[in-house]
Amino acid sequence: MHQIDAGGQRFLLDCGTFHGRRQAARDINTKLPFKVSDIHAVMLSHAHIDHSGNLPTLTKYGFSGPIYTSPATADLCDPLLQDSANIQEKDAIFLNKQIWRRKSVLGEANGSQTVEPIYTTEHAERVLTLFNRVLLHTPMQVGDDLTYETFDAGHLLGSTSMVLESRDTGKPVRLCFSGDVGRINLPIIPDPEPCPQADYLILESTYGDRLHKDLGRVADKLVSAIVRTSERGGRIVVPAFALGRTQQLVLLLHQLVNENRIPLIPIFIDSPLAFKTTSVFRAHHDARDAETNAFSDLGKDPFSFPRLRYIQDVNESKALNDLRGPFIVISASGMCEAGRILHHLRNNIENPRNTVLITGFQAEHTLGRKIVEGHREVPIFGDPMRLRAEVVTLNELSGHADQRELLTWIKPAVPGLKKIFLVHGEYPQQQALANAIEQQYGIPVVIPSRGDSFVL
Repeated sequence: MHQIDAGGQRFLLDCGTFHGRRQAARDINTKLPFKVSDIHAVMLSHAHIDHSGNLPTLTKYGFSGPIYTSPATADLCDPLLQDSANIQEKDAIFLNKQIWRRKSVLGEANGSQTVEPIYTTEHAERVLTLFNRVLLHTPMQVGDDLTYETFDAGHLLGSTSMVLESRDTGKPVRLCFSGDVGRINLPIIPDPEPCPQADYLILESTYGDRLHKDLGRVADKLVSAIVRTSERGGRIVVPAFALGRTQQLVLLLHQLVNENRIPLIPIFIDSPLAFKTTSVFRAHHDARDAETNAFSDLGKDPFSFPRLRYIQDVNESKALNDLRGPFIVISASGMCEAGRILHHLRNNIENPRNTVLITGFQAEHTLGRKIVEGHREVPIFGDPMRLRAEVVTLNELSGHADQRELLTWIKPAVPGLKKIFLVHGEYPQQQALANAIEQQYGIPVVIPSRGDSFVL
C-alpha cells in the first residue's frame, strides 16, 4: 500500500491487507493511513490478497475512482475478494459469539459491544465495477501529470511491474514499482520481463537473503513422494494455496500422468476457491506461457485430465475419508491455518503410511510450520495429534525471486537508478538484499518504515 502524490493528485500502488496476529491485523486493516476521499486512482500489481485485499475497505469508505490493472488480475480478484469478504463476515460472527459468551458467563460490561466485519461482500462487489483493464506495454494517462505502463512480473497469472512517469517538477521522473517479482521457468507463468528503465525503484525483498533450489528437481521429488507413498498404500495430503500453487501442481501432475511416471491413483482438488480461480487460468491464454498453451493448442485442458476431480460440495469432501487405497488430495489453505485441509490432516496425519507434502513457505506459528519442523504433536481443531505421517517439502515452486534473481532482474536498469527502496520483506531479508545491491551495483538503498515519505 504505497501512496504516490503527483500533480496535486494522490494515488495508491496496491491496497493489500496486513496479515499477523488477529487484533493487530484488524487494527491496521481497518484504519487506513490516508483520507479515502483524497485517492484519485489505484494501480494494482496483482491479485494476491496482501496486494488487493483492502480494496473493499476503500469502497466501504466511499472510493469510486478507477483501479488500473491487467485483465487477468481483475478477473482473479472477483472470486478472491468475495471469498475474503465472506471470511471477514464469518470472523465477525465468531468474535461476536465470544463477546456475548463473556457477557453471559462473566457479566462483562462491554459484552454488548459488537464487532463489524472489516468489509462485506457488498463492498467487494463494488470493487469489481471499478476495474480498468490495461494491457501490458500500453502507456496510459492515469492522472493530470502521471502516466502508467506495465510489464510482466512473472509472479502470478496477470502479475505486473509498473513504471510511473511524472513531469510535475518540469523534468520527467520515472518510478518503477516491482510488485512481486517471479522466477524464470515457473510452470504456467511467463518469465519476468527485466526491470524497465527508471530513476527510482520500489523493490520487493521477500527472499532477499537466500537462494532457491534448482527448479529442475521438482518433478523428480514429486514423483518420488507419490510412488513411495502409493507403494505402502498411503495417501498424499497436499496443503496448497487456491491461487497459483494449486494450478502449478495440477499442471505438473498432468505432465507426469502423460509421461506415465506416477501410479494410476485418483487425484482430488478439494477447494471451491481453487475451482473458481482455475476457471480464470483457463480463460487467460494471453497471460500463460507457451508450454501451458501447448495443451490448449492440442485441444486439451491443461488443468483437467481423467484421473483429476475438482470437489466443491462439503459432503463429497467428507466422503474422501471413506475411500480405500492411495490417492492425492490438494486442499487449501496453504499454511494449514483454515479450510478443508485441516480435516484431511486430522484424518491422515497420524498414519505412518501417509505423506504430508508441503509445497511452499510456512510462516512462523502456523500449523504448517510445526509440521515442517517435525513436532511430535501438532494441534488440529484444538486437539493434539501425533505427527506420524511422512513429511516432504517441495519449496522449489516459490513464486518469489531469490537474492540472485532479484539482482539479475534489476541489472538492466542499474545505470539510471538513483535510489532503491526495499519493501515487502522482513528486516533481515531487506538488510541482506540491501548489502548485496550496494556491494554489487553501488546504488544507495533505503529500507523505509511504515509512514515514511520521500520526495523524488
